[in-house]
Amino acid sequence: MSDPLSEVVRLLRPRAVFANPISGKGSWAVRYSDFGEPSFCIVLAGGAHLAVDGYEPIDLLAGDFVLLPTTPAFTLSSHAPAPPVHLDPHQVAGGASELRYGEPHGEPDMRSLGGSFVFDDANPSLLVSLLPRVVHVQSSTRLSQLVRMVGEEVADQKPGADFALSRLVELLLVEAVRAVSSTNAPPGMLRGLADERLAPALRQMHARIDQPWSIEQLSKAAALSRSAFFERFNRLVGVAPMEYLLAWRIEVAKRLLRDRELSVVEIASRVGYASASAFSVAFNRRVGMPPGKYARST
Repeated sequence: MSDPLSEVVRLLRPRAVFANPISGKGSWAVRYSDFGEPSFCIVLAGGAHLAVDGYEPIDLLAGDFVLLPTTPAFTLSSHAPAPPVHLDPHQVAGGASELRYGEPHGEPDMRSLGGSFVFDDANPSLLVSLLPRVVHVQSSTRLSQLVRMVGEEVADQKPGADFALSRLVELLLVEAVRAVSSTNAPPGMLRGLADERLAPALRQMHARIDQPWSIEQLSKAAALSRSAFFERFNRLVGVAPMEYLLAWRIEVAKRLLRDRELSVVEIASRVGYASASAFSVAFNRRVGMPPGKYARST
């Protein structure tokens, strides 16, 4: 049976990873403007105070991991108050040189590794739909190990670093999603997979997107009446079942078009359309351009 979460991560395909060692000493505060791309940070030693715009502040301790799927503006500071230094995340992201906050010399009170990643032409809303806007995981050994390895790959730049980094970030995303409580996740696939009734239907949809699924077939897989399945799916996943299936078919089609290994006719059949014309109409309505034009533009 297909694993929907693995499919999401495969579709995202991280293509670039940036990471910086970060340290702080004394009283300090930095204010980062809106970044828009997914970013992460793990505290290696000491602690800090994180205030993301629109969310409750968080006290971070050694071993804590934070993932911001859209990285809005935020302030990171020592626990003692200080006037914030304003920084542009686009200018400081990347590179192995250490970012130092507060006093420039001496043993730091806080050490962390922060970074960001971008995806290979996929729709980042796939990730955003799975996770809360602020993911805070406390004392995760697996995440700590993965982020440390990311930092080592960025710093060393050994042969194969790009490939290793993309695989490490895929694992990091899977671990972050696993660590999120389904009750804290927004309506979406993660909430659906946590539901014992909806999970079988979702897995079947992902395993056979070429199948002409009906509400009756899916509700039978969920062992629910048609109306109960439709209501439950809307409430937990956030969209109607057929709308979810359409969105997933289009995301898979976009990946196949970017790969340029199959014709439009073959892709149409692969994602459940009886004809290339029906697929083209659905794709154009969803993406804003025909499949052929999309393939040429990527």
